[in-house]
Amino acid sequence: MSTMKFCRECNNILYPKEDREQKVLLYACRNCDHQEVADNNCVYRNVVHHSVVEFTQVLQDVAADPTLPRTRAVQCAVCNHPEAVFFQVMMPPLQLLFSATTRGEEGMTLFFVCCNPNCGYRWRD
Repeated sequence: MSTMKFCRECNNILYPKEDREQKVLLYACRNCDHQEVADNNCVYRNVVHHSVVEFTQVLQDVAADPTLPRTRAVQCAVCNHPEAVFFQVMMPPLQLLFSATTRGEEGMTLFFVCCNPNCGYRWRD
């Protein structure tokens, strides 16, 4: 994990800087000429932790997204609502949110989400 580094000479913050000739990462002070070679090439790391509840809420919210296409050619199997939003997914992390049966499948999968705000049922074609 990357931490903030400070100049040994003037105690100001050190900023990442690339040395293109030597092909190394440096930390350089913008106040004085102090530079030091980075001990780790990771400058910033953003770790996102989600719970299953957060994923479910995000997927239910897609029904309210006005940018997604809608169709009346399908009917919800749970509440019989005549409208659903749909989108295609190829990325395995998002496929895993729907069900374990989509793991390892190749190609694009068409997903539907019921537009009934009290339902939010998800299914795939």
